[in-house]
Amino acid sequence: MSADAESTTFDVVILGGGSGGYACAFRAAELGLRVALVEKHKLGGTCLHVGCIPTKALLHAAEVADTAREGERFGVKSTFESVDMSGVNAYKDGVIARLYKGLQGLAKAHQIELIEGEGRLVDRSTVEVGGRAVRGRHVVLATGSYPKSLPGLEIGGRIMTSEQALAIDFVPPRVVVLGGGVIGVEFASVFRSFGSEVTVVEALPRLVAAEDEAISKQLERSFRKRKIAVKTGVRFAGATQSGDTVTVSLEGGDSIEADLLLVAVGRGPVTEGLGYAEAGVTLDRGFVTTDERLRTGVEGVYAVGDIVPGLQLAHRGFAQGIFVAEEIAGLEPALIDETGIPRVTYCDPEIASVGLTEAQAAEKYGEIETYEYNLGGNGKSQILQTQGFVKLVREKDGPVVGVHMVGARMGEQVGEAQLIYNWEALPSDVASLIHAHPTQNESLGEAHLALAGKPLHAHN
Repeated sequence: MSADAESTTFDVVILGGGSGGYACAFRAAELGLRVALVEKHKLGGTCLHVGCIPTKALLHAAEVADTAREGERFGVKSTFESVDMSGVNAYKDGVIARLYKGLQGLAKAHQIELIEGEGRLVDRSTVEVGGRAVRGRHVVLATGSYPKSLPGLEIGGRIMTSEQALAIDFVPPRVVVLGGGVIGVEFASVFRSFGSEVTVVEALPRLVAAEDEAISKQLERSFRKRKIAVKTGVRFAGATQSGDTVTVSLEGGDSIEADLLLVAVGRGPVTEGLGYAEAGVTLDRGFVTTDERLRTGVEGVYAVGDIVPGLQLAHRGFAQGIFVAEEIAGLEPALIDETGIPRVTYCDPEIASVGLTEAQAAEKYGEIETYEYNLGGNGKSQILQTQGFVKLVREKDGPVVGVHMVGARMGEQVGEAQLIYNWEALPSDVASLIHAHPTQNESLGEAHLALAGKPLHAHN
């Protein structure tokens, strides 16, 4: 960085170049603000390098493996030989590299001052990077999250988090996945498709506990059909390694031997040791406390992404980053409705949802109506040989307040689902729209037709 740049006060200094940080930087630059973006690793953060993108690449490779294995179901005599992890990793890394190059080009095009190094908040207008003070009229904290472990469970060897699992060069014969949330069920799905025996251990009573209960039940049925063992309501007691084997102990005395223990017990905020508390930023269990406009308690300092309590999703980070850039520029953007953020879990079968679960809607509105449209009645789903459903939740005589979907490729339907929720559509509004045939998208249309009292390929 030049001496000139060092002495410059930027309009915005952003600490962290992941989804929230770079979205904020790009939008702020578009609005004519001078931006400095501080990142200690690589632009793109967790999502691009060790999160969303690589895991979804593995999941696609897993789908290809299943397609090869199951060709005969479709009259195609294909055979599944093996998974070459070096080839899978080369494909995955190639996807990341192309996206990373594109992101670097965008940063350059936006004329963002990209500062490499670990930044630390010194005061409301200063971030220190490698002994240099980078000053801004506004500071945005966007330092992201890290994979958590449990007390006494040391990561290393055959005990891994998602970050280490993304780089393994072998297919483990037996895998225990500790945690039945989004990351846990996605990796369970990958390893099973690659040929591993998989056991998922979850302390809560059901998998993907944040989803509607009907979704959890369908996922558990589908996993058992795929011969993925599911142990819910079971607590982890300890793990020991001996050579290439891990013995996982459960409360109650049971133990499971595995070749790999994947620890997927959630992600914690990266805030420790970064000067936040010393600068006056309020923290709650490591998360940064903000108001609804993402302002911290320190004037001119904002926070976005995984360090702000709520859904830990890249697209939430994007939206918050854009919001804060527009807020700083004085555009007074509309508040983000967290319930209206679409959620997708990319295991097989896929889960996609937006809005309230049935239980949440009942608590909020009292009287509600629900409808489940089974994918057995959807032509494209039958072609794909997938099972699942679309579940709608509406306020009685009111708009649709929740859409919950499970089945192969159902994540691709969440775009329309989030429009339905966010535009407060009535079932009759959606029923009058024409959905192309044969598509899985029709299942959304059919569910709304039924809820509007005029079912076509379904019983009312």
